[in-house]
Amino acid sequence: MTTASSTAVPTLIGSVQRALRLMEAVGAHRDGAPAKQLAREAGLPLPTAYHLLRTLTHEGYLRRENGVFLFGAAAERLGGGPATPRPGVIVDSLAHWADVIGAPVYCALYKDGEIEVIAVADTPEAPAVHEWAPFRETGHAHALGQCLLGQLDERAREDHLDRHPVRPLTRYSVRDRQAFLERLGSLKRTEPVIERQEYAMGTVCGAIPITVGSAVAAMAVSLPLHQEERLLAAVEQLRCEVTALLRSFVFSISI
Repeated sequence: MTTASSTAVPTLIGSVQRALRLMEAVGAHRDGAPAKQLAREAGLPLPTAYHLLRTLTHEGYLRRENGVFLFGAAAERLGGGPATPRPGVIVDSLAHWADVIGAPVYCALYKDGEIEVIAVADTPEAPAVHEWAPFRETGHAHALGQCLLGQLDERAREDHLDRHPVRPLTRYSVRDRQAFLERLGSLKRTEPVIERQEYAMGTVCGAIPITVGSAVAAMAVSLPLHQEERLLAAVEQLRCEVTALLRSFVFSISI
């Protein structure tokens, strides 16, 4: 005679199953994969995949680099890999700001002589700019890079441009090194750095410097060209959000 316990159907949590399908999809790509591809391979609607990917990234099971998702420190610990700190509040904050502002939000550092985009938050309705040319090599062409390089001293700035020469990426890009240095010289710290279609056609971006100890940092928002009239207001909203968080003493960046 079959007992009730042997025939009982286990209770399954759908959201956990969907998250596991995404983790399996990430594991199939050694060099990572973008959200759209992972959603397709996991058989999930893109908005659902975005929410799950954001959660998994916040918890440290995934990390996002150059527009693709890879296994994070928490996933590595499951396999006996090296332990690293959980992601800071910055990841969660960027996700919140992207929702509130209605635009992708980026955070970058200038570290060891290079531009490092350490976090990006976007939504299906407002996707981040596709990194078609490496951000770290094209700082002269995007607002984040211009904002970071504008905070360097002359020697550090010249060293960076020696290693990553100025070159036009679009017909709106700065044309040469001298013109770029003149632009940096005209920047005022109290004003946002605005870039219009210099890195990517059809996109405008605004960045602000962030003061966190001795770190050279910046945050930015981007918008499609047809929403350009929103840019300054979005940048100011970002500035207010960041200022409020800094004042709460809970914002930190691990250098």
